[in-house]
Amino acid sequence: MGWASMVAVLLAATPTFVTRGDVTPEPDLRREAEAGWAALEAVYVAEAGGAPAKAPASIVLQKGLALTPERNAQGRPGFVELRQNTPGVLDERLRVALRHELAHQLLWWACPQSSEDRLFHEAFAVALSGELPAWREGAYQSLSRAASELAASPAVDSTRARRALARLLSESVGFPKALSRRLRQCHDGARWVVPLSIDELADVQVRAAGPATVVLSRHSGEVVLSEGEVRRALPYGSALKPFVYAAGVGHPLLTPRAEVQEWACGPGLPKSVDARTAMLRSCNGYFLDWEASGSAPRGFGAWEPVLSALGLTGKPADMADVVGLRSTLALSPWGMAQAYRLLAEARPDVLALLADNAARGTLAELPASKALAGVSTKTGTVRDAASRPQYGWIAAVDGDLVVVAVRPGKMPRQFAEEIPEAMARARKQAGLEAARVQVLGLVSSREVEARCSGVGFAVEEGMPKAAPSEWARLEGLTARGAAVCLGAPWRLRFPKGPEEGRDYAGVFSWSPAPAYRPPPGVPTSTSAMKARRGSDFVFRTTRLQYTAGVVAAEDVTLKGEARLALARVVAHNERHSRHPGRAVCDTTHCQAFRGTVRVQRDDAKALGLPALKWKEWLLFSQGGQEPWKEERTRGEVERILGKGLVSLRFEAGRVQYLLTERDGSATYEEGRSLPCELLRSGLKLSSCPRTASFNGGVLVFEGRGRGHGEGLDVEAAKASGLRSDAILEAAYGRARPEPRDGDVE
Repeated sequence: MGWASMVAVLLAATPTFVTRGDVTPEPDLRREAEAGWAALEAVYVAEAGGAPAKAPASIVLQKGLALTPERNAQGRPGFVELRQNTPGVLDERLRVALRHELAHQLLWWACPQSSEDRLFHEAFAVALSGELPAWREGAYQSLSRAASELAASPAVDSTRARRALARLLSESVGFPKALSRRLRQCHDGARWVVPLSIDELADVQVRAAGPATVVLSRHSGEVVLSEGEVRRALPYGSALKPFVYAAGVGHPLLTPRAEVQEWACGPGLPKSVDARTAMLRSCNGYFLDWEASGSAPRGFGAWEPVLSALGLTGKPADMADVVGLRSTLALSPWGMAQAYRLLAEARPDVLALLADNAARGTLAELPASKALAGVSTKTGTVRDAASRPQYGWIAAVDGDLVVVAVRPGKMPRQFAEEIPEAMARARKQAGLEAARVQVLGLVSSREVEARCSGVGFAVEEGMPKAAPSEWARLEGLTARGAAVCLGAPWRLRFPKGPEEGRDYAGVFSWSPAPAYRPPPGVPTSTSAMKARRGSDFVFRTTRLQYTAGVVAAEDVTLKGEARLALARVVAHNERHSRHPGRAVCDTTHCQAFRGTVRVQRDDAKALGLPALKWKEWLLFSQGGQEPWKEERTRGEVERILGKGLVSLRFEAGRVQYLLTERDGSATYEEGRSLPCELLRSGLKLSSCPRTASFNGGVLVFEGRGRGHGEGLDVEAAKASGLRSDAILEAAYGRARPEPRDGDVE
């Protein structure tokens, strides 16, 4: 049916409203009734799939009398009875009552087969009258308690029954699916054999999903393992309590109330409960009473923008929504994992609290508890009206990984053993531990800009602050804490860098490098000084991502055993920084690193091989035999070697040279020697020269290959045909074995 024809049907089906003088003002009341009827019919059409087959010719609006339970407070066809507190005043209470009664009238005519189904009639009327917010005020009521109250009053004719009904309806996001199914039954003219049940109305399985597991790297943010529908939003139970805890400024001591179901948090609960105990035992009563005290954060506080950006399906109305006691809000396992990654960065104290969960919290005294010792965990359970588990959640964080697992129909304690198993499966990919590198030290820190195409946040004093969606100075993002991009790598740009920028999958922080004074003989050019000082920006990613980035910067075409050999050296050097007490740098002073790249299979394979036994920094260079010739002025060379240069030659990795010296009137030549690498890097030559000749005010250098020529020669490794172990032994000699117990060093 087209929209125009449907509108015509609805207009034709609108009854005439007749008022009697005992409810006033009559014109306003009739207009309100006409608008209310149109709104109800629109919902019916949308949910039932078509317009009602018929409608009453007229409906009388009159003063109400006491209605007996037998009449179900549904009125009678064609008559709406209202109670008006103040004659002539059409207040909000009267408007709500009118909409409620009109909902009954619509069902009398559109769905006569449901006339004896009191729960269906009342659920439809309460859902559409606008009265739900009012019923939700006051103390929290659990879903199971509401179901029990409603079962005790099947006529739904008391305040307690209406409040219980409203609690069940509030489980739905949007119009209740159970009512939608029943309205379609109305429109199809099907027999009403089975009345609407409490379980049908409250059941959350309409959003049922299979098991899902997602594992993220804490460092790079990449998805390491994904199983099931990890992007599907589901009710989350108590799994987000750490975020409201983290948003709180003060956490009070509260007295448990034994008579309140939500304070049933296991045996031996102390007389005064602190927030730490409430978190570990997942005491819903603590959080509800914290809100009642007036000191709790509103919603998720500063963490609400994080969760919203990651897919939280709505804004929490109160603490019952926040801690998942109602199933109105949902979040995907992927979104929750990303949120926990940021929480781990911002609030290590909260993660330390959650690390006790396997010892004395909701995952204690299980076969899996020992395997989870020291792992920060939080559980959550979504229950139906009969208190049966609909979904169980576990979020877990260790030093390298974030795991979120959802299992339908299970309590978290029933699948806790799957968490360490998921972590073990993820760690089959080697190199997931952290690597740190000082980046962009050759560029002014004020000139580096960053942008996050996912969800970017800067951590400030333990709280997340949204990063701009456009380019922003990285210095500003890291001024007061870490900068984290969720769901994507950071993109960085800077003067003289690639116009499109570089990707950096990981976390940035600000750590000013100490002042640097070069020892005698070390080049003091501006770039050399910057490289040896290091950088104020420290970037953290995985060792695998770091290794792949360095290998790509050195030789993107490298494959096979030569790539394995270089990757193993790169990973080894990350643990033996040339900056004592600081992370390795990203220049050729250490190892060139130009951001994270797509990891190659050989990179992952290399990190799965045994660690190298050498205990120092291992040099490598491109090497090769490609000839080259370059010229430098005498002044450039003498700035490094000294004034009065007479001759120079190269042997055994050093430059031997003569300088003309004066002692009074006497002149003599003094021989000196320096590592060739100091001259090569200072003059930016392709490799250590083989020869040098004077040509007036210019020196002509000739050589072969690229790099300093020490350690691993990458080009030679390519041509060798050797396995990586043999390549490394040829480059560095046989490594001394690790000392055994009792050996003397």
